[in-house]
Amino acid sequence: MSSSVKARGSWASKTEFILSCMGYAIGLGNVWRFPYLCYRNGGGAFLVPYLLMLFLCGIPLFFLEVCLGQFTGTGCVTVFKLVPLLKGAGITIVIINFICSSYYNVIIAYPILFLWKSAGAQLPWENCRNAWNTPRCLELNGTGGAVQLLMNNSLLEPSQRMRTPADEFFHNEILHISDGIGTPGGIVWHLLVCDVIAWVVIYCCIINGVQSVGKVVYFTATFPFVILAVLFVRGITLPGAMDGIRFYIMPNWSELTNLKVWADAAVQIFFSLGPGWGGIVNMASYNKFRNNTKFDAVLIPIVNCSTSIFAGFVVFSVLGYMSHQTGLPVSTVATGGPGLAFVTYPEAIGMLPFPQFWACLFFVMLFLLGVDSQFVQIEAIISSVMDVYPRCRKRKRWITLGTCFIMFLLSISCATQGGMYLLQLFDWYSSSISVILVCIVEIVAIGWIYGVHNYVRDIEYMIERPVEKYWIVSWKFINPVILTFIFLTTIIYNTEITYNGVSYPRWAIALGWGSCLASMLWIPSVAVYKLIRSKGSFLERVKHNLKAKDWGPADELERTLWKSHIEMNCRP
Repeated sequence: MSSSVKARGSWASKTEFILSCMGYAIGLGNVWRFPYLCYRNGGGAFLVPYLLMLFLCGIPLFFLEVCLGQFTGTGCVTVFKLVPLLKGAGITIVIINFICSSYYNVIIAYPILFLWKSAGAQLPWENCRNAWNTPRCLELNGTGGAVQLLMNNSLLEPSQRMRTPADEFFHNEILHISDGIGTPGGIVWHLLVCDVIAWVVIYCCIINGVQSVGKVVYFTATFPFVILAVLFVRGITLPGAMDGIRFYIMPNWSELTNLKVWADAAVQIFFSLGPGWGGIVNMASYNKFRNNTKFDAVLIPIVNCSTSIFAGFVVFSVLGYMSHQTGLPVSTVATGGPGLAFVTYPEAIGMLPFPQFWACLFFVMLFLLGVDSQFVQIEAIISSVMDVYPRCRKRKRWITLGTCFIMFLLSISCATQGGMYLLQLFDWYSSSISVILVCIVEIVAIGWIYGVHNYVRDIEYMIERPVEKYWIVSWKFINPVILTFIFLTTIIYNTEITYNGVSYPRWAIALGWGSCLASMLWIPSVAVYKLIRSKGSFLERVKHNLKAKDWGPADELERTLWKSHIEMNCRP
């Protein structure tokens, strides 16, 4: 093994890689997004497009990126030596990760704050008799009047709607939320303290790169499964649990004719597995060169999607109990996004015997799910810098510290009273379309410019196994079509953002779209820059920058053997 490869580091075992991938792919979205999407899009019927998209798009993309990282032994920027003209896609990935990881960390701080605030004889969101409650606070006591008031909430103006104790606890006490994104307010100091704690934990875990992350994931990637199992057993034993589960899985086959259902399934698979973010490529780049990527690329996505489905049973069994206790229909209490994790589910937990115990388990699980994703995204940024500037590897700890500190400074804007509005804005616009475009660029680069058969030849040399035609057809035809479908439907169905009943002003929406365009513009900008710097006619410049340069295994011996393998197979 060459000295540069040794300096970069590697996983101590295949188990560390698989656990890291699972921790990365299985995140908060499995708990707060998939169950809501499933019930909203036809229940059990939604599993048809969901699983179809898994096998047509999710697994092939995962296999493609794992092979890309493992074969080259580099991160998401230098890997575009495959097609230098498209190197801007790698820069786009770094920028997206930098922005998203900064604001995402504040979400990780929420569970810490919930645990801190819940350290008492009673959960602070069990009733309306607290300093942060308003006259609009309404306890879910199961009386007809309370049920009717909450059922009519959607007909009222946001300022007149009744709020549950958990809703007011989250927005008034945890967030100290302002009237809108136009009024950012001051810093919420207890939230900032928890944000600092989260950053310190993450830095300590990634301080030595894969050497430290590989050890931490043995706990952070496995313990959430234990907690999910415990919550599932508790949930299904509650009265009303079966009503919630029935509501979750009861198929509505007519929804399969709705294009948006198929779009939601494709988008959920795409964002759940995480292609296009650089994390998969980066984690795979630390693998041993002969690792069987095909096994990994099938196992991890299936475990990820199975976890999403299982999390739905955990969530809806408790929501069914909440419906039983309050008299509210399951459809009324079921929500998605942060509202499910920090309002609805805590409200339901507060109705259980020994609620402090269940609340502790739930928020510890959310924290671990969050930090696992952060490990990979931040490490992808740092590794990309190290690969472009290898001399910086000697100062990796300081670069990691500096990166985390700068990202912390950016995250402070989301720890203000208007921070949740800003967080939702970035989440809504900044990453979704950009990441899909990166994947389209990636699949075109491999399938049509470098050549899918050349890529398959490289993979077969690496894993010493045949690559079936299924993968070839997927990468060259099926994936480009599905990714284009996801890209267009994401734009078409991208409705104007609201949060907590508050609509965003035009300037904020323009800011959101601007952040999206700012990251995507690196792709054409770098392409234009490379064409200008090249010599010859325009056609010669294009051809020159479409040809792979310094492409091949990172290890010098493997690169030599690979080149010999190509020469032997190209002889007439």
